[in-house]
Amino acid sequence: MKNIIQILEPIHIAFKAGQEILKVYNSETVRVELKHDESPLTIADKKAHHVIYTQLVNNYPHIPVISEEGELLDYAERSKWNAVWLVDPLDGTKEFIKRNGEFTVNIGLIENGTPVLGVIYCPVLDTMYFASSEIGSYKLTNCTENLQKIASENTLLTIAQKLPFETTRELFAIAISRSHFSDETEAYIQKMRVQHPHVELITSGSSIKMCLVAEGKVDVYPRLSYSMEWDTAAGEAIVKYSGGQVLDALTNEPMLYNKKHLKNPFHLVTRGDV
Repeated sequence: MKNIIQILEPIHIAFKAGQEILKVYNSETVRVELKHDESPLTIADKKAHHVIYTQLVNNYPHIPVISEEGELLDYAERSKWNAVWLVDPLDGTKEFIKRNGEFTVNIGLIENGTPVLGVIYCPVLDTMYFASSEIGSYKLTNCTENLQKIASENTLLTIAQKLPFETTRELFAIAISRSHFSDETEAYIQKMRVQHPHVELITSGSSIKMCLVAEGKVDVYPRLSYSMEWDTAAGEAIVKYSGGQVLDALTNEPMLYNKKHLKNPFHLVTRGDV
């Protein structure tokens, strides 16, 4: 399935969704609803979902879509799918509401339980991270300008930067969530302080933390708190094809997607063994 999907198509879809989000973000007021799990929902989430869902269904009618803001079918039906899109139309709604810019659009493609393609767009930064098992992982800046002059995947890969970047830093960098910190995370940080003489904490929202691991700016992102598959599918692809890994914190095994229950286990996003 992945061989017939050109990465430019989901990149443009993520970009369009990001522009819809920015229209709301730059407005004077944002009305917030609460979903059944008490997590926040805004019109920006809904608008981004509509753009992504409509475009994916139109462009890839044979690949189902699981979106945080969409209808979730029973596992009896989902278990038959070999491929599925996993989408978080606005990852980091709390950061969106705080207006700190740390939110993203996440589109991931899963095949047989494994991420094979991922696109993450940061609208405020106008930066796109993307990856697939075919091309590796990349970062594209100034998307509003650059995407207008990119007509082919070859041009895209020429303009974008290959991940990871080379680094000479000596500090052991740990990414932590701005809105989902936990006692388990604190215990993990203390464990790392014992193992590494110089530890730096980098706080951020949404899937940006996974992108920092893919860049090589961060050594590990311990997600030892609640998350769902749509939060990590795109990011795992970008980490994985940059040479990193995402492992179940308990079993040290790769995570699986489109499970019966879409809640993730606690996990570690790393550039290597930690």
